[in-house]
Amino acid sequence: NYTTDTKSRRENKKTLENLYSLSVDITKIRGLKEWVLLQDVAYVKEISGILQEMGADETTVANIIERCPEVILHTPAEINSQRALWQLVCQNEKQLIKLIEQFPESFFTIEYQQNQKANILLFQELGLKNNIITRFLTSAPNIFYNPVEKNKNVIETLQRNYLNLGGSEANMKIWILKLLSQNPFILLNTSTAIQENLEFLQKNYFTDQEVLQLLSKLKGFIFQLNSTTMQKSMLFSKNIFKCSDQELKQLVLKCPALLYYSVPVLEERLEGLLKEGISIAQIKETPMVLELTTQIIQYRIKKLSALGYDIKSGNLESLNGTKKDFEVTYGKIQSKKERPIFNPVAPLHIED
Repeated sequence: NYTTDTKSRRENKKTLENLYSLSVDITKIRGLKEWVLLQDVAYVKEISGILQEMGADETTVANIIERCPEVILHTPAEINSQRALWQLVCQNEKQLIKLIEQFPESFFTIEYQQNQKANILLFQELGLKNNIITRFLTSAPNIFYNPVEKNKNVIETLQRNYLNLGGSEANMKIWILKLLSQNPFILLNTSTAIQENLEFLQKNYFTDQEVLQLLSKLKGFIFQLNSTTMQKSMLFSKNIFKCSDQELKQLVLKCPALLYYSVPVLEERLEGLLKEGISIAQIKETPMVLELTTQIIQYRIKKLSALGYDIKSGNLESLNGTKKDFEVTYGKIQSKKERPIFNPVAPLHIED
């Protein structure tokens, strides 16, 4: 264990000299992790040598050490085995050194090499492409710290449930790859939690087909919730829209946001819509507007009002969708408004 008792220890002179020779900004290290400078053994030259051998220039090496000073405490053997591990999914050393520079913390967390390797192989067997696995290594490194059995278990639970709900084997393969590449953090869940969420939906009158439909939406959002919050959100919607269980179910299928946003979020968004003069009946008709933040709604209403479009009297479809969808809708309303009135007396230009 590295000692952190700064008072009783002095900075290691040799470490300092080696860092100076690489033009590393020592004050940055003192500010970030001074304890690194106090250790008796450091491998500045060796680690710098390995990084340069991989194609890093001196500035890059200095950047890496400044961002993640503890790299100099790893042995060359540890770094080389981590390098070999990441090369299983990297195209070449050039790409690897780029990744190390961008995500030094991910690369230099080497306590879990056995797990990392086993999980890389698991993901490759599943059919995930190497560039996706590389993205996991850098942006979701903690999923590799899990023992491979744990990840396998979660994946098998997902697969089994998908098939039990009537999904086909072929679709399941595509679904699981898409799900993991959109949201690798699902693997931090437990199999039990996944099971409980699906059972909650089934208890709430969703048919297998409908549960499957919800599973296929939105980065597997179902697995990030728990039955308590889902229950509260559904109850809130039921009271607001004054609807039967069956109607509520249809609303949720139309707009899963009713399930995955917490009550305070739904309340705030609803309030924002009502303030704009929109009625509950209109929202019930087009619940998807609840997927948008109040700021976005206000901005869109303002733009439409400027065209003389009255949101209170019509349906809310025109507010819906992504930024791109809205721009298309807005463009259509605008061009309708600008279209000249047909003059029956004007001569028609007919092509021969």
